[in-house]
Amino acid sequence: MYYQQLALYILKKFGKLITLLVAVSILSFTLISLSPIDPIRSYIGADMTRVSPEQRENIAEYWGLNESKVQQFLNWGSHLLQGDLGTSLLYRSPVAAIIAERFLASLALMGLAWVFSGLFGFIIGSIAGMKEGTWIDRIIKGYCYTLASTPAFWLGLLLVTIFSVSLGWFPIGLGTPAGVLAGDVSIFERLRHLFLPALTLSIVSVANVALHTRQKLIEVLESDYVRYANAKGEHGFILFRRHGVRNIALPAISLHFASFGELFGGAVLAEQVFSYPGLGQAVVQAGLGGDIPLLLGIVLFMTIFVFIGNLIADTLYKLVDPRIRRRDF
Repeated sequence: MYYQQLALYILKKFGKLITLLVAVSILSFTLISLSPIDPIRSYIGADMTRVSPEQRENIAEYWGLNESKVQQFLNWGSHLLQGDLGTSLLYRSPVAAIIAERFLASLALMGLAWVFSGLFGFIIGSIAGMKEGTWIDRIIKGYCYTLASTPAFWLGLLLVTIFSVSLGWFPIGLGTPAGVLAGDVSIFERLRHLFLPALTLSIVSVANVALHTRQKLIEVLESDYVRYANAKGEHGFILFRRHGVRNIALPAISLHFASFGELFGGAVLAEQVFSYPGLGQAVVQAGLGGDIPLLLGIVLFMTIFVFIGNLIADTLYKLVDPRIRRRDF
């Protein structure tokens, strides 16, 4: 019985994913179709004045841009069902290959930022919860509220100004040194180029985890069994280790998994500031260049990425709270 309910639950989630992908595809295609950007002009670039109207028509026919918008979407959808995401107009390469290459760069950035922001947010949230009402708690709350309203691009520009321009400790941007082949770049150099974008994304992602952890810990410390433990002589770190960590760790992790969408949104801004060659930079270039196949491919990929994060968060919530598991199963 349990496995049948589990299979039904997975099928429901899969159905929601398919519906979500269809809706996102239609909405994204509609928005970019209404854009005033001419994809042919973006494709030709600076040589626009040298291209005759006949050549423009040939280019439009080659890429299928001379057909109606509905037919373009149907053509793209039929190729997608065959496993073909199409070819990028800007990069002249298969969309799947571009996503695979750019995602590895973005994965390193988002992965480091995700881990560091989670650990740092959990630590300072725990400290604020244990020191509720003190000056330490007020400083941490003020710090988190300030971060929650700080744009990622502004923080990135500030870090570049301080650590790259003024101090010269880190490169201004890019993923590798300019003029050096990717195979010749050392791991140390890659980390130097990755540090400031990852730091920017980590700092702006701390607030939610820290404030959530603080509130959950305060609720735990006000419970009857913790008050009883306190009356028995358990205080400080011992009380936190025995009764606090196990009650706040999984909810914090669940919330952090559910923040994949915000993480990618911050990565888009951070990659633009630092000219970091990831998916965020590619999606901005695709939008500004009218590259419909690349834009739709990245949007679908990131939709699946965020959906998986939310699915993991839902699963962890069920592990934490049996009441949710019984309700869904």
